[in-house]
Amino acid sequence: MECQWKPDEQGLQQILQLLKESQSPDTTTQRSVQQKLEQLNQFPDFNNYLIFVLTKLKSEDEPTRSLSGLILKNNVKAHYQNFPDGVADFIKNECLQNIGDSSPLIRATVGILITTIASKGELQNWPELLPKLCLLLDSEDYNTCEGAFGALQKICEDSAEILDSDMLDRPLNVMIPKFLQFFKHSSPKIRSHAIACVNQFIISRTQALMLHIDPFIENLFALAGDEEPEVRKNVCRALVMLLEVRMDRLLPHMHHITEYMLQRTQDQDENVALEACEFWLTLAEQPVCKDVLCGHLSKLVPVLVNGMKYSEIDIILLKGDIEEDEAIPDNEQDIRPRFHRSRTVAQQHESGDGIEEEDGEDEDDLDDDDGISDWNLRKCSAAALDVLANVFGEDLLLHTLPLLKELLFHPDWVVKESGILVLGAIAEGCMQGMIPYLPELIPHLVQCLADKKALVRSITCWTLSRYAHWVVSQPADAYLKPLMTELLKRILDSNKRVQEAACSAFATLEEEACTELVPYLAYILDTLVFAFSKYQHKNLLILYDAIGTLADSVGLHLNQPEYIQMLMPPLIQKWNQLKDEDKDLFPLLECLSSVATALQSGFLPYCEPVYQRCVNLVQKTLAQAMLHQSQPEVYEAPDKDFMIVALDLLSGLAEGLGGNIEQLVARSNILTLMYQCMQDKMPEVRQSSFALLGDLTKACFQHVKPCIADFMPILGTNLNPELISVCNNATWAIGEISIQMGVEMQPYVSMVLHQLIEIINRLNTPKTLLENTAITIGRLGYVCPQEVAPMLQQFIRPWCTSLRNIRDNEEKDSAFRGICTMITVNPGGVVQDFIFFCDAVASWVNPKDDLRDMFYKILHGFKNQVGEENWMRFSDQFPLPLKERLAAFYGV
Repeated sequence: MECQWKPDEQGLQQILQLLKESQSPDTTTQRSVQQKLEQLNQFPDFNNYLIFVLTKLKSEDEPTRSLSGLILKNNVKAHYQNFPDGVADFIKNECLQNIGDSSPLIRATVGILITTIASKGELQNWPELLPKLCLLLDSEDYNTCEGAFGALQKICEDSAEILDSDMLDRPLNVMIPKFLQFFKHSSPKIRSHAIACVNQFIISRTQALMLHIDPFIENLFALAGDEEPEVRKNVCRALVMLLEVRMDRLLPHMHHITEYMLQRTQDQDENVALEACEFWLTLAEQPVCKDVLCGHLSKLVPVLVNGMKYSEIDIILLKGDIEEDEAIPDNEQDIRPRFHRSRTVAQQHESGDGIEEEDGEDEDDLDDDDGISDWNLRKCSAAALDVLANVFGEDLLLHTLPLLKELLFHPDWVVKESGILVLGAIAEGCMQGMIPYLPELIPHLVQCLADKKALVRSITCWTLSRYAHWVVSQPADAYLKPLMTELLKRILDSNKRVQEAACSAFATLEEEACTELVPYLAYILDTLVFAFSKYQHKNLLILYDAIGTLADSVGLHLNQPEYIQMLMPPLIQKWNQLKDEDKDLFPLLECLSSVATALQSGFLPYCEPVYQRCVNLVQKTLAQAMLHQSQPEVYEAPDKDFMIVALDLLSGLAEGLGGNIEQLVARSNILTLMYQCMQDKMPEVRQSSFALLGDLTKACFQHVKPCIADFMPILGTNLNPELISVCNNATWAIGEISIQMGVEMQPYVSMVLHQLIEIINRLNTPKTLLENTAITIGRLGYVCPQEVAPMLQQFIRPWCTSLRNIRDNEEKDSAFRGICTMITVNPGGVVQDFIFFCDAVASWVNPKDDLRDMFYKILHGFKNQVGEENWMRFSDQFPLPLKERLAAFYGV
């Protein structure tokens, strides 16, 4: 054994000196300490010194000893595989002997060290660790028991999967029953550790726990009233997880559990209340929610509403007493990274709204209504009320309205503020029931926008945005105009949090109001442009979004010389200020993309420098990626978001400028760059490059055509529906290329048709992808009917059902021409599914005359083929509206 190891006195002093220095706040000292530590790591027994200071050198102060252990922990993380065997064994031994140190800080440090070694794959190579720790739990000495439990809790948190695998001979079969015995221990700290250990194994439905699920639940109930907050918190956490995993076992006790959670949600300790509040959020997702809670709403709603008030500590953290902070620059750490959502091409639907990405990200989340991005009781209560409003609708309103009357007009601003938050939280779920009260409430809220407290003004912005849909449906002079006027004032508020909330709310209003805003454009632009000169860093990023959304919402109406004159100079000024490596380019490029698409020819004077810079960003990123690939240790990987956003802005330019972009494309190497982007290993890069390919195909095909032979095989290999957006954009681009290529598309049909037919027949394919796939199959059939028509029977049914819901437009037109041409070539392919074709034809509101003729010929041809009597029998299966439409439009 190496237990004879003794430190050298001089070496020991040197290390202690270093540990003292590392506690200095001075950054220069910190840097030199880092360098010395790196040098000391060259000595094999440096780590022996560190463990010696932690476990043996009782003469030193605890923070220094603990620090020594934490430095050792970092070394284990970084270099453990290079430790000599003797050193590793010495450290492991010392850890186990000192897990019961009399100091809680040292015990905790040793515990962290143990779990770090264990998670380095050492649970297998340290077979005595778990048995030894479990043995120590039975020690008479409190410190030893607590230290061992602390270490076990950390191991359960870090290595739950390995503990439940065959690799270790299933230690949990022994450990879990052992932990359960300690639920009744006299020390609260130990009880808390015991529950926390078992809690690690609920979500994974670990078998060792499932075997003991009933005693586990009984023990939890026994601890329900524990005087120690940490224990109550762990009991609540366990019950919340059991709700997802073993509802069957909780159901018989559900009434009592609900009563208990109601009490805990009002616990004096906010951490306990927060854990308990999660219960309502989780329960709302369970099918039994309605049955379980319907009798408890009258108690639950007031508890949640009460939890929505700012606590005193919140107000201090939010600097709620500082009303004017617009001149104070932002702390750069507070600015969250933004994620650029790459371009996805989609169809317009009958309801008139463009599609959203499938994952339905809600912009108006409760998450960021107040700069503390930490989850707290207020946010959890509001989120719970929101989901419960969606479950219960009117029933919840019955219990909420009486409270609202009291809150919304309360003299104390904190109470009034919480009432406004409640009103916003229930907006989605209780909208129908709220409508009668809105004519009175909306004007009241618009008044609250001018409240003297900034936190009231900011929450009011959010709540009003949740009712924007209703506001827009009412007479504009009564609601939209006053709301917009006040919101624009708030965009120029002297408080940064209000500016942020107003800008986000205004973006939501723009999406709802669309062209209703046109009469007020000058006034809106005036405000947004003035905000440019006023905003600090963080809010500028949100302002870009509000401007981009405005452009998306009013479209071509923005193309007026006076508007362009107001809007473009400040945008271009920012554009010139930002360096190529500045991430603030992302939101600015997104904004410009929307503006270019809206302005169309109005953007011409600005397009050249914008185009050039986008091409440069793509080129730079690709070059950096090549360097990184060849010498990863010398060159770091580029941030490909720069390239993605640049490709998306180029798409916006191509869409807005149309044929006017031709000269710019001719003078640049964009097609060569796209060829590389289309083969990038990052899906988002491919997704954006296919969108750009489609847009350039529409705008200036003469430059794309020479590359088609290179592009088509790449498009074919990207028709993989696992990557929805990549597949969607590739599919759309193929359709656009077909229309331009005409007959010359023939050699390429076989590269893509098989995959497209597979996708349209797949279960669970998202709507957007289905529609684009159908359109592209139709377009391929339009230009190459001989190649596609033989497969008609394989896709006609899903083809018809996916296109019946989209609006009449160019894409739908060319696709239906294709299907008609294919039916003429292969009428047998449609016979079995003819009713679906009839239904799809009837979905047209007004097809062009020659397309209507094609429909007429096919319908009458089929009728004549089968004879009057069979047609009657066939058309009797039609739903009445379909029958009537076909008779009225096509006389069949």
